[in-house]
Formats: sequence, structure tokens, C-alpha cells
Amino acid sequence: MNLSPNNAMASPSSAQVRLGGLLGEALAANQSGRLSHFIVDETSPAIEIFDPARAAKNEEGDWYGEHAGKWLYAAAKSAARDGDARLVANLLRVADYLVGVQEADGYLGTYAPDHRFMRKQPPKPGTWDGAPSVRTWDIWTHSYLILGLLEVHKHFPKPQYLQAARKIGDLCWRTLAEQGIDITELGNHHGMSATVLMDPAVELYLATGEPRYLALAQLVLEQADSNPDLALLQRVLAGADASEIATGKAYQLAWNLVGLAKLHKATGIASYREAVDHVWESIRAHHLTLGGGPWGGVAHRSREVFNPAGVFSPQGYVETCSILAWVQLNRELLAITGEAKYAEEIERTAYNDLLGAMAPDGQDWCYYSFPNGRRVHTTYWRCCKSSGAMAIEELPGLAYTKSRTGDLTVNLLGPGEAVFSHPQAGKVTLTQVTAYPFEGGIELQVSCEHSARFAISIRIPQWAEDATVAINDGSPPMQAASGAYAVIEREWRSGDVAALELPMPPVAHRRVQQNIQESRAPDGSPVRQQVMHYQYLAITRGPLVYASDLIDGFKTEETLRLADAPIDEWLHQAPGESREGPMIHLHGLGRAPLTLVPYYRAGGREHGAWRLTWFSLAPGQASPPPD
Repeated sequence: MNLSPNNAMASPSSAQVRLGGLLGEALAANQSGRLSHFIVDETSPAIEIFDPARAAKNEEGDWYGEHAGKWLYAAAKSAARDGDARLVANLLRVADYLVGVQEADGYLGTYAPDHRFMRKQPPKPGTWDGAPSVRTWDIWTHSYLILGLLEVHKHFPKPQYLQAARKIGDLCWRTLAEQGIDITELGNHHGMSATVLMDPAVELYLATGEPRYLALAQLVLEQADSNPDLALLQRVLAGADASEIATGKAYQLAWNLVGLAKLHKATGIASYREAVDHVWESIRAHHLTLGGGPWGGVAHRSREVFNPAGVFSPQGYVETCSILAWVQLNRELLAITGEAKYAEEIERTAYNDLLGAMAPDGQDWCYYSFPNGRRVHTTYWRCCKSSGAMAIEELPGLAYTKSRTGDLTVNLLGPGEAVFSHPQAGKVTLTQVTAYPFEGGIELQVSCEHSARFAISIRIPQWAEDATVAINDGSPPMQAASGAYAVIEREWRSGDVAALELPMPPVAHRRVQQNIQESRAPDGSPVRQQVMHYQYLAITRGPLVYASDLIDGFKTEETLRLADAPIDEWLHQAPGESREGPMIHLHGLGRAPLTLVPYYRAGGREHGAWRLTWFSLAPGQASPPPD
């Protein structure tokens, strides 16, 4: 058994993967909820705003045009996966309508002519986020439209879909390269809301092979790097933390990194990969909740901006849009490297903060989620409802992958199956039979038309110490290193089973919140003084973060005193069975035990429900070591 997979990764088509369990339920709800009701035809409000007569008069609108491209992208993946006839019909009708209203020059937006991105807008000095005086999201909307049209064309190919996407790319090229408009003047956050065009520009290049689109992506990067308020590549390569790049806006920065990762794939330029790796490490180390979502908003003018490295608060914000971009960034890095840590982050985010933002009906979503706070479902036009729907649809294509040499990889753990075509084994089906993420026993069943030698790589989570893998009944289990892939290369026969045992004891995590007072000495040097210091405790079990609802039915916080004893004396699994995982009892001295359940369902999955992940620890007591 080896520890690293073949890095030449490729995904099976979406029709070959079926996810069950929690993720399968989320996919089904997404299709029957958001994707089947939010947009159905050209009269749906999110599409109606593209009507040429209406757009010609629109001098406002913010981000609302983005919903069309996001819905096309997510609905195309969903419809292709199971062939739902109604969704397919709605998808093609809407795509045909959008193609039909595209203007001759390629414009497919929602703005009046003098507010379009082809017109340079006067600057608005003094704004903290560098927004132009006429604030539009035109490039942003067109970026999502390119991605949506390309995804529809991928699964339901028609020349007009690809042509419409190309016409948008050509219009962007003429505007930036021939008219000389600087893209950083077309979006807020010092241009990051427009420089996201890197991502769809590379996708156009990959779909068509046309060098102009690759040149467009590189031009966008060049302009992003030349703007001193953004200086994207320079600042990252100089070692800046994620919070120090432009305004530190989590969603926009992560989407820019997705484009930069794709540029690396297309060009092989090492500095692009180096930059992406650096910011990924910065986000991973300093800017994620325990549930995997990028967070910020503490004592900052924007709730969606990363805080300085080291800042922590149980009431920090996670924007669902930033979860989408984080999942997609890890998707790209997983494809480039095949490293387990990227799949780990996708799974952690999916089972906790992503599911924690989604309502069971698949229609309602939280705009913001909090480790400690109320669950609040957002309104019709908010961006996060479409971003959450997109993020859920990314998961089937990431769960299993196949290398160009025919080796197979299991990236996400949980019930489901994937079907591959193998050069020697013919049709190969991998099926996970498991109650994961609630329990750590997994049977990976192998079915193949012909016996053949190849490798199957199974990701062993970072938290799974003392994990074992056994092949077929009666074989001695083998130790598997956590945080890596267990690579099993052998002659596989139909009926073979790889059995994983992933121990799932509850784990205590500690965080420290320090409030720092900043001032300056007479000589101008900065003076920082700690004025308050709090310790917090949180619990995980396996991949799941645990939380309580309101304490004693009404308290939003509680300070705990813990026994100076081993963890299993004050933290243990509660008796009884539950389809959605065991409850955990947290025993504090002098009070009744707190009952904890998986975060995504703590307090109920209804609007207004409370969930509490972090618990304050009494000063001066022994506390668990930092995780």
C-alpha cells in the first residue's frame, strides 16, 4: 500500500456519479427546489431583466444579472446527471432565450448603453473598496454567463451556446485590448469584482483552443497586477496575507485565485501556481471556520472581508458565496496536484458550512452563517442562494476521479457510487456502503467486467488517526496514514471489497480571542496592547463539527468549567440511536450536560434557529491543548 496517488487526474462525467446520504439528499433537494423553481423560462424575474427594452432603461441593478449564469451552470450539471425532462426543457428554453437577445456586438447584460462595461466610467475617489462612480456588475455578470453557457454546451451541445460565449469573450477583448479600458476600473474591491474574468477567459480558451482568450486572461492579470491598490500577483508573491490583498474580500479574492490556478494549468507558469499556493495556505491557516467556510467581518466595515491573520470571534461571518469560491479553488488545486488536503477541505466545507447554510427544501439558503448565531434565510435576489446551488452541484464531479492511466481515486467519503470505463477492466463500478459521515466504517465494493491490475486510491482524512484498510473478508487490516491517500494496487476482481475503519472519537478544539488596542507612541511607532483575552472550546467528531441550540432553551452563550480530567470523562457520546449521527454530551462542572449535534442541523434547519459551536471557558482553568 502506497501513500500518494497518480497526480494526472481527470473526472468522470457527471452522469457516472451518484451520491447518496447527506450529499445525495442535498443534491435532490437542490434540483427539486432552487433549480426547478427559481428560473423556469424567460418570464422568471431573474431572466426577465435581460429583456432588451427593460435593460435599455436600467441604470441600477447591482449583481442581479449573475443569477442567470449561475443557474445555467448548476442546472446544466443537475439535468445532465439524471436527465430530468422538465429541468432539461427549462434549461434549453432559457439558454435559447438568452442567446436570442444577445446583441450583435456580443453584449448580453442588463444595463443601459451608457452604463455598460464598454464605456469608461469616471472614478469615485475616496471609496474604501475602489468602486467606480457608476457602480455596475457588468463584467461580473458576463463572466458567469460565459461559464453558464459553456456548461450548457458541454452537456447539451449546440453551436449557438458556444458561439454566444465566444461573442462575450470577443467583446471583452475589444474593450480591454483595443479600446484600452483598464478592467480594474470596472469593478469594486479595487477591481477584483471585474478581474474574475480570468476564470471564464481561460475556460473559453480550453473550450475553443483560440489563443486570443488565453491572451485575454493574461491581459486581465497584467492589469490586476499593475493597479497599485490591487497588485494581485506582486502582493501575493511578496508574502501578503489574504486579508492584505485589495480589500481582502473573500468571495472575489478566491474567485480570482480560481482563474489564476486555471492560468497555471493553461500556461505552466510557475509563479501563478506559487501565488495560488501561498494564498491557499494563508486562508487555510487563518481564515476558515471550524466548519471550513471562509470567514471575516469582525470589527470591519464589510462582513464579507477577511480579518487580519490571528483574529478570531465565535460570531464571525461566513458568506455562502465565499464557500462556492473556496470549493472551486480546492477543485482546481486537486486537479493540478492530486493532493489529499484539497479534497479534505472540500469535504469539510460540504458537510458543515455548506449544508449548514442550506434549508432541507433546497430553496432557502443563509446569506451569512455564524459558528455562534441565528440561522437567517435570505431574500429572493441575494447572491448566496445561487452560489449555494452551484456549490452543491460541484460535489459529484469531485467525489471520484480517474487518472489518464486508468487508476481510480475516491476523494469524498460517503454513500454513493461511480462508474468508470477502464482500458483493461472494462466497466468498473466503485460503491461506498457506509453511514459516513456519522460512522467511520466504509466498505468500498468493486465491480468490474474483467479482472485487471490497477490502483485504487482512497483518501484517509486528516482527523482519522489509527485508520485501517483491509482487502476482502479475513485479510489482516493495514495501517493507513491520515491526511493522505491509501493507494491499493493489485489485480482487482469483481466482488472485491476494501474495508476502511476510521476511528471517530470526539475531539476538543481550542481558540483564543484576543482584543487588541492599537495606538501610536510619541515617535509614531505602533503600540499594541492586549486588553481582553478569552478561551473557547468546540467539538468535532469525524468530519462533523458539533453544536448546540440555545443553552437551557434561552441562553446564547455559556461559560464552562471543565473537570481537570481526561477528555472522555467530560465528553462522550450520548446513549440512543439517530439516523443523523450520535449526540454528544459535554459535561461542565456545576451544570447539566450540554447536548451537541452536528452543526448543519443544530437548533433545527429552520429560519431563526440558533446554533452555538464555541463555548467560553472559565478563566484560569486547565483547558484542552490547541488543535
